[in-house]
Amino acid sequence: MIGAMLLAHLVGDFVLQWDKLASWKSRELKGVLAHGTVVFIVTWLFSLPFDPTWWRGVVFIGITHIFIDAIQLYVKPPIPALLRFTLDQIAHFTIILIALIIGGFIETNQVLTTLLPQLQSEKLLMLLIGYAFVTMPAWVIAKFLAYGLVKGAPPNFPEGSNKYLGILERILVTTFVALGQFLLIPLITLPRLVLEWPGVIRNDRGTVYLVEFLFGIVMAIMTGLAISQL
Repeated sequence: MIGAMLLAHLVGDFVLQWDKLASWKSRELKGVLAHGTVVFIVTWLFSLPFDPTWWRGVVFIGITHIFIDAIQLYVKPPIPALLRFTLDQIAHFTIILIALIIGGFIETNQVLTTLLPQLQSEKLLMLLIGYAFVTMPAWVIAKFLAYGLVKGAPPNFPEGSNKYLGILERILVTTFVALGQFLLIPLITLPRLVLEWPGVIRNDRGTVYLVEFLFGIVMAIMTGLAISQL
């Protein structure tokens, strides 16, 4: 169940949060409710193979997810966007951890000693989590890191390289690293970098582009290394 809930969060909060939904969520409570409904449904579906009766945990995760996102509509502390994003994700993962502890899937007094071994035992789920991570989550994280560290500003998601080509690139890098084929990484990454670089220079966003690009590749390599240990 631990791996299933982590995967559900990645899918519900990132993969199935498309651009228009993310924009709607940032403006209106209706958008938050729509996004929260997606998270709730995904969490419920992912819990079914492990415990179809765990509806209390699903409801708890779904409602608190909506609450956390709704607060951010009305409370906007003067903190960097990168820090705000980090705190948002910490809050969501903390809620998931609490739900798993209450549900009896994690021993309260053995969280640190039992969490990692349990995750390692769920090899298929860990594989799915890795590949889910290098899609939309890695793209969002790279955007926040690049804009936060270079410009000290919120990310401009429409700006930058092609999102879907980046996802395909990270999936391939992850796969080749997991297979130990490190020499193939430049063959995957350099063509897109060469093709997009002239346009990047014309728009004067070379530093942000490179930082985002490098963070994405690093996350893919680290994910591939983790998968290779399964």
